[in-house]
Amino acid sequence: MKIPVLLPNIFNHPFTYESDKKIEVGKYVLVPFGKTEAIGVVWDHFEKDKNKKTFKIKKIKKILNINKFNESFIKFLNWFSEYNIVPKGMALKLHLLSSEAIEDLKEKEYLKFNEKLQSNKYELSKEQYEAYKDLIKKDEKFRTHVLQGTTGSGKTIVYFNAIKKKIEEGYQVLILLPEIGLTNDFEKKFIDFFGFRPAIWHSSVTKKNKKIIWSGLASNKIKVVIGARSALFLPFKNLGLITVDEEHDQSYKQDEGVIYNARDMAISRAKFENLPINLISAVPSVETYNNIKLKKYEYSRILNRYKDANLPDHEIIDLKKYSLEKLKWISSKTIEKVKSHLNKGDQVLFFLNRRGFSPFVLCKKCINVFSCPNCSINLVYHKTNNQLLCHYCGHKTGMNRNCVDGKKCDLAFSGPGVEKISEEVKSIFSEYKSVIFSSDTMNKRSSIKILDDIIENKINILIGTQMVSKGFHFPNLNCIVVLDIDLTSQGHDLRAAEKNLQLYHQLSGRAGRAGKPAKVYFQTYNINSDVISQITDEDPFLFLDKELILRKNYSLPPFERFIGIIITSPDEDKLKKESFILQEKLNKNLNCKVLGPVEAPIFKINKNYRNRILIRAKKDMNIQKKLSEILKIHKSTSGIKLIVDVDPISFN
Repeated sequence: MKIPVLLPNIFNHPFTYESDKKIEVGKYVLVPFGKTEAIGVVWDHFEKDKNKKTFKIKKIKKILNINKFNESFIKFLNWFSEYNIVPKGMALKLHLLSSEAIEDLKEKEYLKFNEKLQSNKYELSKEQYEAYKDLIKKDEKFRTHVLQGTTGSGKTIVYFNAIKKKIEEGYQVLILLPEIGLTNDFEKKFIDFFGFRPAIWHSSVTKKNKKIIWSGLASNKIKVVIGARSALFLPFKNLGLITVDEEHDQSYKQDEGVIYNARDMAISRAKFENLPINLISAVPSVETYNNIKLKKYEYSRILNRYKDANLPDHEIIDLKKYSLEKLKWISSKTIEKVKSHLNKGDQVLFFLNRRGFSPFVLCKKCINVFSCPNCSINLVYHKTNNQLLCHYCGHKTGMNRNCVDGKKCDLAFSGPGVEKISEEVKSIFSEYKSVIFSSDTMNKRSSIKILDDIIENKINILIGTQMVSKGFHFPNLNCIVVLDIDLTSQGHDLRAAEKNLQLYHQLSGRAGRAGKPAKVYFQTYNINSDVISQITDEDPFLFLDKELILRKNYSLPPFERFIGIIITSPDEDKLKKESFILQEKLNKNLNCKVLGPVEAPIFKINKNYRNRILIRAKKDMNIQKKLSEILKIHKSTSGIKLIVDVDPISFN
């Protein structure tokens, strides 16, 4: 009997094998492949043989003792492959664990996920209870529900109650978070509410624990997974609900390897498996808000903070009036305000969305900047490690460099990063304890201790990047100073205004959560800035309405489909030639706008030069299918790599 088996590799079709007995679609099997063996899944269709060639068909070696693949999940992966223009085998690879499928383990491996732990009860306010009732309506089949709530309004407790209902009904639940750094704090909240331990899934989890989680989900012995993007592809036996927290967060976009948007793919998986999905945000993405307006998504709002805590007030500090001292970044007025908060026992956050000590290091004599040898960007100086670091390829180097006169360069540091602000803070507020809160410091084991110290008010001052804005609850934080509002409002990113609104709403929401009066201070040279008035408006829907009108007028997403093609090569001349050949082919065969090729804003990354082509098409066109057919017959020369990015978020 002939059996189609999909393997986790670059092929876009299943391979044909033989078996003495019938094997159900979705079963995991071990098969010979070339000179080795591979694990695959019995698929729902055979490869279309256009060449009518005859091959010797090999036999399936073993059927693995794992619950079969859900057929609706197979349909989802087929669709995922076509939508994102990636081979079906690569879509399957996202599901398997290093190309493995894990058979049942001993019961003791799953015990920690069923152990009863101490939990607490939380009373819902009237507004929260109404939102909860909305979340559990029609939750026996597919529907998308958006829970929008003011920062600090208790959205988490509301959707925890909806999850609890599903668990009590015997279902498994997936909770997606945008950042690895959020999982430790979130796990504590989960245990405190539910009284048992969830499975945590992200790139830093050990392979041993991943095997336990993978098999525990396939055998229905683990009920809840809290995870980053890749958790979406896990083998749930009885998935009943997906929740996407901070749904607006751009970290849900996977931008290397197989490129996809985990939020959008989560909605599609829920649709294929006919189960409800909840999207949670203080400021929904423009795409989500548009679907609310079109009545594709249902929604609830929580307008008041938990226990009626007030939102922070805002104050602008005019840097023309209170000018910065040379090589300083905190004004005298800001220092005065911060001291008054510290004297009251308030925690303070200085916000600057820039890692390291300085983004530019140059020589005063030769004016040469330290640049990455592999990428067309400057190296960032990290004083903690006394190294220059490329934030794209990871290149590291010291600062010893000879100048044009043969002597050592006379170095100057231009622009601040959080390390520089930390030095300034320690100099001004030397009697207070401070800590840097960024991805450099908070993805390590020590981050658990740092979080505990912040919550217990053992740390007085935080110096943080955007990571600090993402879902943390700091009860004593009542003063936030935004140092770089003028810089974040610049640029040509079509999503810049939306990103700023989301970032600063989230950021200001960290303050005043325990009910004490709180303030956010904006240092700026432009006191009439529209940016500040937009991001301090309590109702984000007002901005989103205006943004939708703007996007519609200019035929921008979500009103038009964008597909980016990035062409890369270590050979600049070959890249240029190949880019124009592809552009000509696309123009000839696609009935839509093809823009470019142009050099990417970051022209070289990791020794590869990069050109970009942007395809703009109507939403009702099956543009992915047409593009896939063109790329299938397009023969790139050696050394050329094509990357397709459907619905791009970044244009770097």
